[in-house]
Amino acid sequence: MGNNNYPFKLIPLPYAYDALEPFIDKQTMQLHHDKHLQTYVSNLNEALNNYPQFHHWTLEQLIYYSNQLPKTIRRAVINNGGGIYNHNLFFAGLQNGGQMNSASAPNLIKAINSRFGSFDAFKDEFKKHATSVFGSGYTWLVAEKCGNIQIVNTKNQDTVIPYNLFPIILIDIWEHAYYLKYHNIRSDYVDNFLKILNPTQAESNFNKILT
Repeated sequence: MGNNNYPFKLIPLPYAYDALEPFIDKQTMQLHHDKHLQTYVSNLNEALNNYPQFHHWTLEQLIYYSNQLPKTIRRAVINNGGGIYNHNLFFAGLQNGGQMNSASAPNLIKAINSRFGSFDAFKDEFKKHATSVFGSGYTWLVAEKCGNIQIVNTKNQDTVIPYNLFPIILIDIWEHAYYLKYHNIRSDYVDNFLKILNPTQAESNFNKILT
């Protein structure tokens, strides 16, 4: 695993590049992780290189307290730090063959059923949000500190950290996440993303709010 402060390192994928076939192809995973994510890691380290006073800050602190950073690096930290944070969550949240149900994710499914009526209704609402993102961004299932869940969108590499929301599930809507396989048919990508959710990771993310 990579460390959580400067110098940041690329966290390896928790599975093989082709592990998500046929839903996400091997070439996309290689480019997405090894090229795109690595670029965010390199750019964040470069931005922080001459600012040792921030080298002990965690990734979450850099994002949450970005208004305290010098203007010369603020945008670079928000963009590249957000890119690292979002991608690490995205990759960790995927698993081929996982079944999201009341057995694998009991607390989360209970909350989803309470909020949306059923898991199928949640998927429909999540897809509506994800296909409505204009340009690049992310769609998230998040929780408030009280445990209430909701679906939100963010632009570019923005995160939900500044809003004191806790991520449970997120999908990358940047074209580099799906274009090689799905071309411009984002809806098909979203449908297949919802088939490869990692229930253990999603449940763990949600349970952090409950403790």
